[in-house]
Amino acid sequence: MPRLASKIEAILYLKGKPISVSEIAEYAGCDRHNAEDALIELMTDYAHRDSALEVVETPEGFTLQLRSPFQGLVEALVPLDLGVGALRTLAAIALKGPITQSELVDLRGSGAYQHVQELVERGFISKRPQADGRSYWLQVTEKFHQYFEVEQLPQLTQQDAP
Repeated sequence: MPRLASKIEAILYLKGKPISVSEIAEYAGCDRHNAEDALIELMTDYAHRDSALEVVETPEGFTLQLRSPFQGLVEALVPLDLGVGALRTLAAIALKGPITQSELVDLRGSGAYQHVQELVERGFISKRPQADGRSYWLQVTEKFHQYFEVEQLPQLTQQDAP
C-alpha cells in the first residue's frame, strides 16, 4: 500500500490545480490532520530533491507545479495560448465541421472572425472559399488531430443539435 504522501502526490498531479486540505483528505480517504502531516512530508521531500516540480500552498489550496526556473520550457513546449473564446470556436468547428464561416458566426457571434484568423494562422483549421457563395468552408486540420490527440470526432446528428 502506498504511503499517504505518495497518494496525495498523485492526487495533486491528477487534479492539476490547487485544492484544499479538506478536498485532499476526502480524495485520500483520511482525516484532515493526517492529510496536513502528509502534505508537510511531501513538501519537505520536494524541497530536498533536485526536481523540476514543487508542492506549494496558494490562496486556493495546495498544488504540484513546475518550479519557476523551468517556466520557459512551458512556452517552448506548449505554445498553445488560445483564449477561451478561440477554444470554443475551435470546438464548434471540430464538432460541426465542415461548417461555413457564416454559420459559425451565427453560432458564435462576430468574435468568431478573429478566432478563425488566429486558428488558421496557428494551423488548427483550414479555410477555403465556397464554390457558390461568399462564405468560406472551415474544418479542422491534421495538426488539430495531432495536437489534441484526437483520432476521430463524433458526428452530431440532427437530434444532438441544441
